[in-house]
Amino acid sequence: MAAKKKTSRKRWSAEVTEHSDALSLEESVFKKRSARQIAESLKRSAEASKRRKGTPLQSAISMLNFDINLAGKNLSASRKRTLEKAKDELRELFEKGKE
Repeated sequence: MAAKKKTSRKRWSAEVTEHSDALSLEESVFKKRSARQIAESLKRSAEASKRRKGTPLQSAISMLNFDINLAGKNLSASRKRTLEKAKDELRELFEKGKE
């Protein structure tokens, strides 16, 4: 029974990632090596989205947090650092856009 529950969760998270009302994400965005590349992709997706509920920055960070939280304990320390750094990169990219 535990295996079935795990499968359901996996399907649920894939469904959220693929069909979220927040953003249409570039394929494999969270697998990019560079925090800057991840941030740039999320920024493009957030700004292009007509379905998001918050600001582009809020939506982009929300999707990034979703991926970090979903991976949980399976995320390596270096990968978590890269994804956390992507948050800082996002804030920087959006701040530059205001100028």
